[in-house]
Parts: sequence; C-alpha cells; structure tokens
Amino acid sequence: MDLIEAHARRLPPIDERWISRRYLREELVEGLLKGEVAGVVMHPMENVRQHIRQLVEGDPDKQFGMTGLIDRTPWEVLQLVGRASGFEPDPDAGFGPVEVDPEQVLQACEAVGDRLARAARDGERVVLATGHPVGLMLLYVEVGRLLAAKGADVVRPGDGLTWKEPGRHHKWQVRYLDGVAMLTDKASAKHTHSGSAMERMLEEARPDLVFADHGFAGAAIEAGVDTVSIADVNDPALIVARARGLTEHVIVMDDNVSPDAYWPCFQAIASRFA
Repeated sequence: MDLIEAHARRLPPIDERWISRRYLREELVEGLLKGEVAGVVMHPMENVRQHIRQLVEGDPDKQFGMTGLIDRTPWEVLQLVGRASGFEPDPDAGFGPVEVDPEQVLQACEAVGDRLARAARDGERVVLATGHPVGLMLLYVEVGRLLAAKGADVVRPGDGLTWKEPGRHHKWQVRYLDGVAMLTDKASAKHTHSGSAMERMLEEARPDLVFADHGFAGAAIEAGVDTVSIADVNDPALIVARARGLTEHVIVMDDNVSPDAYWPCFQAIASRFA
C-alpha cells in the first residue's frame, strides 16, 4: 500500500473540502497526488516538447493571445517549465512521464492567495475566467465566492457578448457561471486557447486583477492588466511570460483533472485570507 492509499481515508468528505479551514501540509500534498493535480501528470515529455516547439515556431494557438514570446530556444523553454514544475529536464529525453512537485504547486497557490487576499482587502475589481470550463471551473467558483465574501468586487464584463470570428459560420459568446467567464458557442462551454474573448471583455471594462488561464490570462497580460494564472506543463506561454517579467504568479499543475481534485489548491489560496 503506497502513501496515498494509506492515508486516503483521512481525506475529508468532498462537500467539506471547499470550506476554508486549516489542513496539515501533508494532507494537502496527499490530496494533490491522489487527485493527480501533481505527481506524474497527464502530458508526457513528448507532448510537452511538441508544444514547446510549436510555441517557439510562432503557432498562434500556443501564444495564448500574447506577442513577443519567441526569444528562447526549445531547450531554454523546457528548462523554464522544469523549474516551474519542480523537475530537472534531461536534454536527451524526448519521451517519458513528467512529474510536478506538489510542494511547488502549494507554494504557487499561496503566492496567488496573497495577491487575491490583497485584492479583497482593497476592494479591487477582479475578473475570473477559464478556458478549461470543466476541470478548473469549481476552483474558480469557490475562489470567487471567497473573494466576494472578503470584500473584492467580482465583475462580469462582456456577459452575453456575442461575435463571429472571420471565416467562421457559428457565433461565440461569453457566459458566466457563478461569476466565472467562459467561452461558449451559445450551446456548450468550450475549451479554448484563444485570447479573443478576454480582449473583448477588456474593451467593456478594465479590472484591477484577473485570475485566469489559457488565452483569458494571456490576453489580460498582453493588455497590461495585473494577472495571476494557471498553466499546464504542456502550455508554456504563461511560464515564458513570467520569465519575461510580464506577469508574476503562475500556478503550474495538471489543469484538467476531476474538478473536485483541486480542493487543496483552494485551501492553500484561502489560507492567505485573514
């Protein structure tokens, strides 16, 4: 029986994991590993390297709405990803598993929590948005509730905004679920890397802070809005943006596992609120 199996029964019931309270560090680490948010993650090294090459070659889908990111070699970007994730990349390893250090995830969540807590204390206007409307939605919803309860103004720019991209037949729309923006086709929530929705949202209102991922985060960074974000190991754009000094806080972890698995991230963030 491994460590996770030995302690799994100690984890709180799922309906209690989203209530802010004090946890032992080991419990949060175990939660991240059991939920596969950290540890060996979904995307193997071949996928990580492929996406890095695409970013360096200028693939717009991998830019997340940002410009000026192509100033490093694929190896240099992989080193950035390794440092952000807690693994030492092997220049000769093109295949195999990628492992994320759960302690680094918690530290990054705490740093994001410090910034969000300041936003709440100062009554800042905060936008929450996700390009992963299944995996990450519950985390953003619960963080949004915490922010609102502690004094932040969780705003909803572009709610219901509808547009058509050039060359496309269908329409896109911004919709909110419990204060969290997502991209839809007016029927279903969509996974997206595009910054287009956030660009349009910022035309309507400019918040003090954005907490987001994918192109929602990238477009906010590009516009000069203070942004804290979430990135996966195979989506290096936000990690490169941090290395360039364009943003400060990026949580690097598997960003599309079971929504309930992110409860340790919420608890680490919530621990920074007075």
